[in-house]
Amino acid sequence: MSLKPMPEMTEISKPFWQGLNEGEIRIQQCNACEGWVFYPRRHCTHCLSHDLAWKPVSGEGTLYSYTLTRIPTLPEFTDEMPQALAVVELAQGVRVNTTLVGLAEDEIQVGMALKPVLNQVDAKGNTLLRFTGADKSLESLPYVNPLGSLPRNEQGQVQVGVDNPAALQALVSDEYTEWSNRIVVDQELINTFAELSGDSYWIHTDPERAAKESPFGTTIAHGALVQILQSRLNFALPFEITGFQTMVNYGSDRLRFPAPVPAGSEIHARARVKSVQQSRKGTALTLEVNIYVVGNDRPSVVNELVILYR
Repeated sequence: MSLKPMPEMTEISKPFWQGLNEGEIRIQQCNACEGWVFYPRRHCTHCLSHDLAWKPVSGEGTLYSYTLTRIPTLPEFTDEMPQALAVVELAQGVRVNTTLVGLAEDEIQVGMALKPVLNQVDAKGNTLLRFTGADKSLESLPYVNPLGSLPRNEQGQVQVGVDNPAALQALVSDEYTEWSNRIVVDQELINTFAELSGDSYWIHTDPERAAKESPFGTTIAHGALVQILQSRLNFALPFEITGFQTMVNYGSDRLRFPAPVPAGSEIHARARVKSVQQSRKGTALTLEVNIYVVGNDRPSVVNELVILYR
């Protein structure tokens, strides 16, 4: 995942971004007047026709204007300073806002010939369009996995330093870990939690009444009990955070109990890193933990646990 903020793909601009991901630059051309259109629109800027088609282009053009920025607009762009923000006029006459790469400051001249550089910014293939001099050998900027060169511990987990923002962001994923070990949530455990918490509501503690009156036909575990049991569920995280002084449970961004856990059920869990945010407070890693009754498709607990490293 890219550490830097990415452009938002909309319904109108989707073919442009998909094209870049597939290694092709596409812009719109009007079928009525053959005029070229960019940025993406629903109508032609020349004749106002709505009959537009996406066409591949070479991306060759000239530098219309540029500026060098030496103070990053966001901390994530610090590594690009000075950043060459540019407006490039393509051979088709449209202008594209972009950045220049592979050029020294004294090489940049308004009117110079440019060619496109496709910059893959994450493992998913998301690609940005940048430009360099037409005489340069640079053709593309492939994605370099910031986790690839990091050491691993004895368990095979990649060791990610809390001071390595690129590697921390690379932990964010839509993929969950393998399933954890299993725990049986029996009536004895439920009763023990009821006594400890003071929540002895009959739907948890009275099997006879629950069999007659509960919509579940039996007692069910407290949602808070199932949440707490995540500490006994060991899912194999593929990473280890290192280099911090303290690690604390900072709370939950989101906590839901979508499905009941009937007494006697087996539960297991899986997890993924949903986000990593850095601030003056420290590094906040949000670990989404989903706990299921074994065999169920719907989770019983969804907990977006925030772990704060300092």
